[in-house]
Amino acid sequence: MKHALSIPVKFFTTLSVCGFVGTVLLLFLSCSSPVTNPPHKFSFLSLGDSYTIGESVPESDRWSVQLAGMLRKSGFDIGDPDIIARTGWTTDELQAAIRNSGNTKKYDYVSLLIGVNNQYRGQGTDKYRTEFQQLLQTATNFANGKASRVVVLSIPDWGRSAFAKGRDKDKIGREIDTFNAVAQEECKKAGITFVDITPLTRTAEGDASQFADDGLHYSGKQMKQWADKALPFFK
Repeated sequence: MKHALSIPVKFFTTLSVCGFVGTVLLLFLSCSSPVTNPPHKFSFLSLGDSYTIGESVPESDRWSVQLAGMLRKSGFDIGDPDIIARTGWTTDELQAAIRNSGNTKKYDYVSLLIGVNNQYRGQGTDKYRTEFQQLLQTATNFANGKASRVVVLSIPDWGRSAFAKGRDKDKIGREIDTFNAVAQEECKKAGITFVDITPLTRTAEGDASQFADDGLHYSGKQMKQWADKALPFFK
């Protein structure tokens, strides 16, 4: 984003009232500028769905935002992530949104977490594999062609949430595992790091503090564990 130069009104007022001081005051004011924070050394893009955008929780609780904060505390100069994500998106919808965003920026690091809505809608893994491969390539392009700068998080098991009460949670879990196996296999082929957070989401079962108020999505407490699990990739 480009910032327009802004000159305080006080600048003009001071000159009109105290014009007799002339050159000295003019030089002083002309050399004064607002204090701005320097840009961070490293940039970060986070791609996904509700688990990336942090549905039903504050922005500060999003896993990738928490991760960026952890990294800065350890001396790693990285900014909060740009995020392209929305609740309900499948792999093809995320890809379409990326195209429509017009974002051509290159990032130092890129994360991807996608697939739960493919499973929820009953889509097959063959379709998921093809579209996931495309997203891995897109993520690598954002990372300036460096697959080593891309990290994928596994799909959380929503079958352990209160929202899934009355559903066959074992079946949901098996399907999630199947989708994750595809994602892990494709990451290995592409030389991309795969971080398995699914077991963490299963331990949240029955603990309301690890879920958002909607009973489906996760709280900052649970997502902090995802950030902790992804932290070694950056370090």
